[in-house]
Formats: sequence, structure tokens, C-alpha cells
Amino acid sequence: MTPFDLRATDLRVLNSLTKYPSIPTYHELDPRNGGLLESPAAFPGAVIATEKVDGTNSRLVLLPDGSYVIGSREELLFARGDLIGNPALGIVEQLRPVADRLAEGHDGGLRVFFLELYGGKVGGAAKQYTSDPSVFGWRLFDVVELDDWAAALTWPAAQISAWRESGGQPFASEEALAALAGRAGLALTPRLFTAEALPESVAGMHALLVERLPRTLVSLDGRDGRAEGIVFRTADRKVIAKARFQDYERTLKRRR
Repeated sequence: MTPFDLRATDLRVLNSLTKYPSIPTYHELDPRNGGLLESPAAFPGAVIATEKVDGTNSRLVLLPDGSYVIGSREELLFARGDLIGNPALGIVEQLRPVADRLAEGHDGGLRVFFLELYGGKVGGAAKQYTSDPSVFGWRLFDVVELDDWAAALTWPAAQISAWRESGGQPFASEEALAALAGRAGLALTPRLFTAEALPESVAGMHALLVERLPRTLVSLDGRDGRAEGIVFRTADRKVIAKARFQDYERTLKRRR
């Protein structure tokens, strides 16, 4: 194993380094009212569409020494060996067994699994996936593999934030992501379709959402629930954007 000491690591730096970046909306948001403008994202080539699951963004950070950290989108909640963990949203309780399993086969390096934890009591959308508040699910949607982690842990906070939000994190490509998910025994967010072009208008994208994803594909108990939306990405994951039903419905309602 590569020498690594979590207790000697600045956890604020590790937290920032492994956070998931913001995903832009497919149509630009109007800063005046939060509606959508007729200015779509540009995708070079084929676009892969996946379901956007409405839960809580979670991360499993596998560390070079075989240990791990579990976090929400904003903060680290638990490290392997801790006696007490932050119980926020049930993330640690649900994902600790997964992290224990993945850590046993970890081959070194710093790898971050980003998962959406959903169902249970996770937000107002939980009822779209299950009627039982004790039932949770999780889906893998991205992985980062950071080879030069030692150098990155020395960067100042402003540099890390700018690097993260400008697409600097080395995300796995679609092919690599599928392979990592298979080896880890984790289900990916549903792959819906691949397209060479997407609708350019707000109304056209709303029609596509309704046609392609009328209901969620990740129901936990057969519930015919509503989906949150679709995430679009290129195969190399260099371009990514999201389209949520509520954004399009709100915008079109205002226009009417």
C-alpha cells in the first residue's frame, strides 16, 4: 500500500478534493427568475442519457492505505474505524457495509464512488420510489480516480475549488465507469438512450422528458413513481448537463 495517514491529512482539503461538482442545466437558468432560457448546452457528438435519481448525493472515498471515508455532498461523515458517525440522512448506516466490502478489494490509489442514496426518508421525493420509509436504494453515477493524490492534497483551498468546478477531476469514461461498477457490484443509474442530437428548445426538451422517462426506472417496491429528470453526458464525460421536469414545467407554465 502507498503510505497514507488519514489522521495526518487535512480533512478540509480531502473533503474539497473529493466533492462532486455542480452539474449545469441543459438550458441556461435565467438569473432573474430561475426559469429556463432558450440557450441549450452544446454537445460534441453522441450524448448518453441516464435517469437523474432524486435522493441525496453520497460518496465513498477509498484511500491509498485501504481505509475509507463516507461523505454527503458537502461534508465527510465517517471514517473506517470510527466509533461514532454522523447519522445525517442515513448515509453512513446504509453505505458502510458497501464501503467495507469495497475497501477489502481496493488496489491502492484514491478512488471516489459517487452514489445517489434514495428512498427511505431521503427528502420529499422518497415517496416516488417506495411507500416504506425503511427501504433505501443507491445507484452509482460517477467515479473519480485520482492518481496524483499526494500533490493534490497540498493545494490551497481556492485552487482545489477552481479545479473541481472547472472539470478538473479525472472522472471515469462511460466504458470505464461500467467496468468499475461491474467489479464493485454496484448498479448504475439507468441508461435510457444514446442520441446524436438533442432538442434545442425548452418545449422540445420537455416533450423528450415526457416521452422518454414517464416514470422512474428505479422504484424500490414496484411503485409507479415520478422521475426527477435526465442527465446527459458525452462518453468521455467531458460535457455533462441535467434536465429536470420541474424546471421545464415551471418555465412553460410561466410562459402560458
